[in-house]
Amino acid sequence: MNTNQNNRSGNPQSAMAGQGRVVILGAGESGVGAAKLAQAKGFDVFVSDFGIIADKYKSALEKLNVPFESAQHTEALILNATEVIKSPGIPSTAPIVKKLVAQGTPVISEIEFAKRYTTAKTICITGSNGKSTTSLLTYHILKNAGLNVGLAGNIGHSFAAQVAEENYDYYVLEISSFMLDDMFEFKADIAVLLNITPDHLDRYDYKMENYVASKMRIVQNQTADDVFIYCADDEESIKAVAAFQPVAKTFPFSITRKIEPGAYLEAQTITILLEPNKELTMSILSDLALQGKHNIYNSMASGIVAKVLELRNETIRESMGNFKNIEHRLEHVAKISGIDFINDSKATNVNSTWYALESMTADVVLIMGGVDKGNDYNMLKDLVKSKVKAIVCLGKDNKRIHDAFEDDVEIIVNTFSADEATQIAFHLAKRGDAVLLSPACASFDLFKSYEDRGNQFKAAVREL
Repeated sequence: MNTNQNNRSGNPQSAMAGQGRVVILGAGESGVGAAKLAQAKGFDVFVSDFGIIADKYKSALEKLNVPFESAQHTEALILNATEVIKSPGIPSTAPIVKKLVAQGTPVISEIEFAKRYTTAKTICITGSNGKSTTSLLTYHILKNAGLNVGLAGNIGHSFAAQVAEENYDYYVLEISSFMLDDMFEFKADIAVLLNITPDHLDRYDYKMENYVASKMRIVQNQTADDVFIYCADDEESIKAVAAFQPVAKTFPFSITRKIEPGAYLEAQTITILLEPNKELTMSILSDLALQGKHNIYNSMASGIVAKVLELRNETIRESMGNFKNIEHRLEHVAKISGIDFINDSKATNVNSTWYALESMTADVVLIMGGVDKGNDYNMLKDLVKSKVKAIVCLGKDNKRIHDAFEDDVEIIVNTFSADEATQIAFHLAKRGDAVLLSPACASFDLFKSYEDRGNQFKAAVREL
């Protein structure tokens, strides 16, 4: 425990504690950012992390002179909070959270807290898949258009830290269902729902309706002056929109039918038309840097946001054309002996892997596996049958992958390191094939994170 915590009464910030005591659970990016903002606003701040705090965050808290503890939760220092800001990674079932809720202490997200202290317009993007790509693309378009814009949420630097230190007019926020669960008064000026497919069901009592309700919190508190954008081809989204009846101006997008106002695909051209005679058209072959069916959806969503903000068509097209996708999302690593190696380690659920396979034009050796979150692999079966020649399992327990695909591919091999998986996949592939790391599972059995998994895969490819 940081010794600062033991002499809190001597902390100069305590003199400014007229607003109460804020306790922050979790000392990662969002927690440290929340501490920075809470301290700036005159709260008595304490940070508690049940895990080991990373050195860079420990240093940041020490620099702020914010008291903290690592590898424990001291109830006497937490249960006396006026309000608690909880990391999205901590489930509501955690014992300390249950005690706080039982005694009536408000438990909120960093996003909820930060929004109180900014008048910036928020563009909030959620969905089971495509959030990061769409958030980055939207940010890229707005920045290129000269808007004073920040990027935060589940990506980039903490929203709260940016509110404390910057003065942006707009924020593009990637919002996970875990963040939405702890948002109450927060309002998105522009809300985007990309899709809803089974993910993280272990946090939702394995009930899809609970997960859907969480995602639809993206529209809570919106008014008729706000905007809601959603995919009209996504079955769960259509049902959710019908059930929750958003009151905001609604703009759907589709690649299967013409939608006006909204966005649609026709003859390899995206048309975005929100108002009469103000349309934007883009060729999916020549105007979009991002290829693949899933990226048409992502581009439509970003394009609608840009048109809502009345950006120039030329700026939108130029930005769509020069955007570079994020690391670990269908990232081309190398071509070795005529075999393409593709890193899609960010695919931590089945639907992400479906999108990855759907975009493949070559025969695939698929590296998959890890921590199974209650996955239903049935949706992959047709694509595996038609495109996958072998599966290389990368995880401690691969039984469910074997059970799901033993009738669909001839070869399924177990491996327990990125090096081993990459070498075996290389030997199973031939010139013209692709080796695709798209795990459909979380990474925490063998790796620190999906980034660590992707980086180890890339390093192994370069050693071939």
